[in-house]
Amino acid sequence: MKKQNKQPGQGLAGLATGALTLGAAWLAYSQFFIDHNMALPPAIDSDMYFFNDPTAGLLYYYADRRGSGRPLVLIHSLNAAGSSYEMRPLFNRYRGTRPVYALDLPGFGFSERANRRYSPELYAAAIRSFLSQVVGQPADVVALSLGCEFVARAAVERPEMFHKLAFISPSGLTAGRKRKGSQRATDQNQSDGLYRLLAAPLWAQALYDLLGTRRIIRFFLGKSFVGPIDQGLADYGYLTAHRPGARHAPLHFVSGLLFTRNVRETIYEKLAQPVLVIYDRDAYVRFDALSDLLLKCPNWNAARITPTLGLPHFEQPEATGRVLEDFWA
Repeated sequence: MKKQNKQPGQGLAGLATGALTLGAAWLAYSQFFIDHNMALPPAIDSDMYFFNDPTAGLLYYYADRRGSGRPLVLIHSLNAAGSSYEMRPLFNRYRGTRPVYALDLPGFGFSERANRRYSPELYAAAIRSFLSQVVGQPADVVALSLGCEFVARAAVERPEMFHKLAFISPSGLTAGRKRKGSQRATDQNQSDGLYRLLAAPLWAQALYDLLGTRRIIRFFLGKSFVGPIDQGLADYGYLTAHRPGARHAPLHFVSGLLFTRNVRETIYEKLAQPVLVIYDRDAYVRFDALSDLLLKCPNWNAARITPTLGLPHFEQPEATGRVLEDFWA
């Protein structure tokens, strides 16, 4: 019997049918079988408090006020499963030696996760309000990754509340042609359209559930560790990604809406405070513009801690601590 050859269109139709079937199955699994209200323990073993910001809503934070001296404020990064756990090693290192605070940013951790428009201005307002309402005096601030952009924006707007700024693997220092993913969407004015696509009610939750699987969380964390990933960070990321409203802020992040275009020129270069950049290699950002920034702004300094991939305070805690303490001294 003569064998019939499949036409190219038939093969493509089969692939499309298979993809639609898998997509429909995942949508159903997300809706009926994934727990979106998992119990979430504190990210840090410390007292937890909350305050209400008129712009950002109900915000939670961790505080250990036993120490004396200038307060230290820790600001985590933004990703699919961000939280104050990312700053836990620094909180534990300095608790008892000075007042230490770690803020869960809007849309993450225990803070309000409302379905609203998230923006760099919203995050900067939350940080300004936190320093003003809660800390109450000029503080040293350590921020991570995209959190650095928000801290810098807040410090430009309210410089009297910020003493020294330490930025760990800050975003915003990648040369334009080398930016990728969410940051490229920001540069190309594609973020609004991308967000509307990602946040479509039919599949937004299922899409976020895919990003929040243990496998995907471990995959992305693996790009930030030279050695084995921190298992506690991975486990907490999974739990915090399975809370009511957990998808809203991360989908803004993925679409690029939370990055500031030309942040180096419009914000970083306007900082008057002493600034320290701690960096090495990073899978998500580059530091091509750092050397020019250091030449142009004498208040900026940098320290490279190697080998690390974006989280030196996890992998090189002693070296990170020494660099920070020299900077504060």
